[in-house]
Amino acid sequence: MSGDIGSLGNIGGGPAAMEVTGIDKSATERIGGLRDGRMQFSSFFNPGTDRSHLRLSALPTSDVILSYYRGTALGGPSAHIVAKQSNYDGTRGDSGEFTFAVEAQANGYGLGWGKSLTAGKRTDTTGTNGASVDFGLGSGPAFNGAANFGLQAYLHVFAFTGTSVTVKLQESSDNGVGDPWADVVGGVFTAAIGITSQRIETARGQTVERYLRAVTTGTFTQAVFAVSAVRNDVAVTF
Repeated sequence: MSGDIGSLGNIGGGPAAMEVTGIDKSATERIGGLRDGRMQFSSFFNPGTDRSHLRLSALPTSDVILSYYRGTALGGPSAHIVAKQSNYDGTRGDSGEFTFAVEAQANGYGLGWGKSLTAGKRTDTTGTNGASVDFGLGSGPAFNGAANFGLQAYLHVFAFTGTSVTVKLQESSDNGVGDPWADVVGGVFTAAIGITSQRIETARGQTVERYLRAVTTGTFTQAVFAVSAVRNDVAVTF
C-alpha cells in the first residue's frame, strides 16, 4: 500500500520499563514489563487504485498483520506486528485533500524488527531459491554466528496465479559454501492459494544459522510476495 501512504506517524514498541528500585539502592532499577507495539500512519483517499482504502475502510475486528519495509533492498530493516486496527479517521483539508489517520495496536506479540528476505516485492514464476541474507554474528558459537533463540517470520502475498505456492526459509552457516542449505525447522508457511498474510515462529530455543533465504515451491505462474525474518538474539516469550 506504499503508493497510498503519505506519512508514518509512529512505529514503536518493546517492553514497558517497570521501576523496581529497592530501598537499598542509590539509583533507579528497572526491568522489562509488558511487550507491546504500534504503527501509526496517514493514507490518501484513493479508491480507484484498489490499495489502502479497500482494505483499511473495512476496519476488521480480527487480527491483521502489518509490515513496514524500510526501502526495497534485500536484507533491509523491516518492522512487523500482529495487531488490531483501531481507527480510520478521515480529514478533509481546505484545499480538498482527503486523508485518513490509522493506528494499529499490537495484540499478543509486540513489535518485531527483522531483515527482509525479498527486495521489496518479489515475483516468482516458478519455484525459486532466493538470494541469501547475512544476519551476522549471533548468540551462538562464534564459528558459525548462530543464534540460539529461534525466529519469527512474516509473509505477505500480494498477487497469485496458479494452484498454490509454498514459501519456506532455508539456512546455512557459510552461505552454502561448505554447509549445504537446509530447511529451517518450523520455517515453512502454509501453502498460499491467493492474497494472504501469515506469521510463523520456530521453537524458542532453536538454533538459527547465520544466513537465511526464502525459497518457493508449488504449481503457479505468478506469485508476488514479500518475506521477512526476525532472528532472536536473546530469549523471548510470547
